[in-house]
Amino acid sequence: MTQVPQATFNTRVRNDATEGDNPFEWKTLSSDDIFKGKRVVLFALPGAFTPTCSTSHLPRYEELNHDFKAHGVDQVVCLSVNDAFVMYQWGKSQKAENVFLLPDGNAEFTRKMGMLVEKENLGFGMRSWRYSMLVEDGEIVKMFVEEGYGDNVEDDPFEVSDADTMIGYLKGEYPQELSA
Repeated sequence: MTQVPQATFNTRVRNDATEGDNPFEWKTLSSDDIFKGKRVVLFALPGAFTPTCSTSHLPRYEELNHDFKAHGVDQVVCLSVNDAFVMYQWGKSQKAENVFLLPDGNAEFTRKMGMLVEKENLGFGMRSWRYSMLVEDGEIVKMFVEEGYGDNVEDDPFEVSDADTMIGYLKGEYPQELSA
């Protein structure tokens, strides 16, 4: 098994002791904060507020959160190469209450995962390729990576990084050769 890369994530969290229109404070998280001692499903997508990410990818993981918990998953994490402010507003617009939205604003984790791609053809700059993975105590157990990985590809494949594929894997619904 492979370890998840060490990275730093700059997030914003609500501080109920702070009054006013911006009751948030910066909180720096590390890969260990997210993965160490936990069973985590992480799915990565190209960007907040984008069509497939907003209509299918995040909503289905949000919807199946209780199924993930029933299969021993401590946390479901959505990662995108967006800043903390964008991820917060996207989560609010999506009414995401169960999935933790993790901003990889500097693309550090995405780059170290080998999943950073150029999407300049869409005006997006550098973004994450679409994938999902099961991580246990910092070790990658299984990854589902969309086919066609590359820079400035014309399409946005969404076949295997979806919530139903990961739930199927957790339920053992794959032949042995696919589940390793």
